[in-house]
Amino acid sequence: MLPSKARRKVAPANGDADNSADKQDQLLLSSAVCNGEDLGPFVRKAFASGKPETLLHNLRHFARSKESEIEEVCKAHYQDFILAVDDLRSLLSDVDSLKSALSDSNSKLQSVARPLLTSLDSYLEAQTGSNNVNLALSLIFSCIKLLELCSRCNFHLSGGNFYMALKCVDSIETDFLDKTPSSTLKRMLEKKIPEIRSHIERKVSKEFGDWLVEIRVTCRNLGQLAIGQASAARQREEDLRIKQRQAEEQSRLSLRDCVYALQEEEEDDGLSGVIGDDGNSNGGGSGLLGFDLTPLYRAYHIHQTLGLEDRFKQYYFENRKLQLTSDFQVSSMTPFLESHQTFFAQIAGFFIVEDQILRTGGRLISRMEVENLWETAVSKMCSVLEDQFSRMQTANHLLLIKDYVSLLGVTLRRYGYPVDSLLDVLSKHRDKYHELLLSDCRRQIAEALSADKFEQMLMKKEYEYSMNVLSFQLQTSDIVPAFPYVAPFSSTVPDCCRIVRSFIEDSVSFMSYGGQLEFFDVIKKYLDRLLSEVLDEALLKLINTSVHGVSQAMQVAANMAVLERACDFFFRHSAQLSGIPLRMAERGRRRFPLNNARDAAEEMLSGLLKQKVDGFMMLIENVNWMADEPTQGGNEYVNEVMIYLETLVSTAQQILPTPVLKRVLQEVLSHISEMVVGALLGDSVKRFNVNAIMGIDVDIRLLESFADNQASLFSEGDANQLKTALAEARQLVNLLLSNHPENFLNPVIRERSYNMLDHRKVMTISEKLRDPSDRLFGTFGSRGARQNPKKKSLDALIKKLRDVS
Repeated sequence: MLPSKARRKVAPANGDADNSADKQDQLLLSSAVCNGEDLGPFVRKAFASGKPETLLHNLRHFARSKESEIEEVCKAHYQDFILAVDDLRSLLSDVDSLKSALSDSNSKLQSVARPLLTSLDSYLEAQTGSNNVNLALSLIFSCIKLLELCSRCNFHLSGGNFYMALKCVDSIETDFLDKTPSSTLKRMLEKKIPEIRSHIERKVSKEFGDWLVEIRVTCRNLGQLAIGQASAARQREEDLRIKQRQAEEQSRLSLRDCVYALQEEEEDDGLSGVIGDDGNSNGGGSGLLGFDLTPLYRAYHIHQTLGLEDRFKQYYFENRKLQLTSDFQVSSMTPFLESHQTFFAQIAGFFIVEDQILRTGGRLISRMEVENLWETAVSKMCSVLEDQFSRMQTANHLLLIKDYVSLLGVTLRRYGYPVDSLLDVLSKHRDKYHELLLSDCRRQIAEALSADKFEQMLMKKEYEYSMNVLSFQLQTSDIVPAFPYVAPFSSTVPDCCRIVRSFIEDSVSFMSYGGQLEFFDVIKKYLDRLLSEVLDEALLKLINTSVHGVSQAMQVAANMAVLERACDFFFRHSAQLSGIPLRMAERGRRRFPLNNARDAAEEMLSGLLKQKVDGFMMLIENVNWMADEPTQGGNEYVNEVMIYLETLVSTAQQILPTPVLKRVLQEVLSHISEMVVGALLGDSVKRFNVNAIMGIDVDIRLLESFADNQASLFSEGDANQLKTALAEARQLVNLLLSNHPENFLNPVIRERSYNMLDHRKVMTISEKLRDPSDRLFGTFGSRGARQNPKKKSLDALIKKLRDVS
């Protein structure tokens, strides 16, 4: 075919410019059709003007004008069409010959290929059969594997091996369920697989529930075991400290007697000595820690396999939290003293188990969750302790609970739990505990003192000596005495020592392991209160109300001297128990805390002795103050006093320590000196002569010789101090016997020789001194005689003393 000519635009026929409007519209319409423009505006215009017929007429006119053009085109191409037809006719014979050749070739091909086609059909049919058989075999093998998995799953289910059963179910569901050729088998599997999973979930949930019940009992036993091991370790430490203190004491007494040895001890680490029933340790924790976590980990693993891990974690946490909350319940029917060990052991076991689960549970519980549980537990335990401590009125009960709480803190601190809040509660009640302890000791000391018979303690056996003397270091010599042994103190002393030592040990026990490393100052403060407020006041009360005789007062004074040594032991004992070296503790040493009672006892003894001496000193009234000759053997009163003093010393030196006896004798001699001076000063003596004073001088010399004779008992210096107790009487006698009495007015001589005399007493007593010539009617016979120089000096002294007064 000839190529088609390009489309061209046809210009409208030229018309007369002066034609009518219809002609113009026809031209415009023809131009739009030729140019392929949109005829919509013409159609709207025709209908709008109500003349669609004109538009139709114009379109028909345009069509007729184009028919002539079509005819012209056909005429132009007619000759070409004729030539093409002629060409086709010339090819017709060639086509017929080709057709016949193809027909012959087809007949030959059919005759040759017919047997082959028959063989091909047979082959295809055999191949189809073979494929069907192979498919059937593969499906049978698949079914066999499926049935084997089902059988294996049943076997694991019956054996309780739920994880392997779930793996079989997952394999069936993943690899075989969609490929199962049997619709019946497929429906059965689709029904049974969820049932198997639900069955496994129920079984492991039941096992987990049983484990939750059993673990509560296990936690209590585990907590008791762990706290018991902490207590045993603490006891070993205490035993080691005791041995160390004994070694230090031996080294202090005698280095030659010390034998040092290193002792190796195997320390158990935690609960490593506890082995489970199976004798080994496994992932479930049933080995070294003595409790079985297998059911828990099995349930957790199964829920992980089931895709329920988060739900199981939440379920586990909520149940354990409920268990912990129930553990916080304190029974009002049982005293807390009886139930506190179970209460704290349950909580300790709970957190030991949680620590093990945290470390081996594979994110079953997070550290933050355990810390939250611990914060809740600490808060509750603190509130329980606050409540129970506020109700307790017995120091021993409070100490027992404190010891167990401190062991709880030691146990759980080893697992990384902070226990400072618990220790703060214990420290907060430190003052209350010591107040209760002081109250108990006050009652015990009062009972011990009320039972005192004021008799020296008799010890028949060595163990009694060790128990009552050596244990408190009351001995004055390292030599063990012969038995029976009469101690210088009464039974009150060891009884009070035992009470104070028990106070120290209880106080140290409360302060130890309470989070405060250095607590010796606290121990010393309360020990000072016990000694100065409780024991000292009790002894003062005993002295003021129960002591009525010299023997009783002497025994109490002897007891006070022994208690002074005991206080040194108390101080050292508290320092040793607190772990403070003695050389450091000595720096804060205070005065004797029983100073008031000691002074009162010595004052009471001195007062009673003075009363006894007063009875003998009443004989001074029998002295002849105007004697013609001085007495040679001393006056009657001084002989009686000397006998009593010598008897007193021989008795007292068996009981009283030398310093106490010296102070008491010094008080008595000073009192005798005052009584002698008082007798000369008193109104009962109107006048006396030199002979009477010379008799008093003999009396004073006897007393001074008594003081000198005590040099074998005391030191020479102490004997001289006893003589100074007679200084006032001695100086007065020396002044009255002096040839120059007015030397008393010389400040230097007075300070050296008469420093104990009061000038008013000297004036009064000097006025009573009479010269031997001053007897009745003596002035008539001696008129005109020269006055005695001594008398003259004494008169000058009296005159000047009157002027001073």
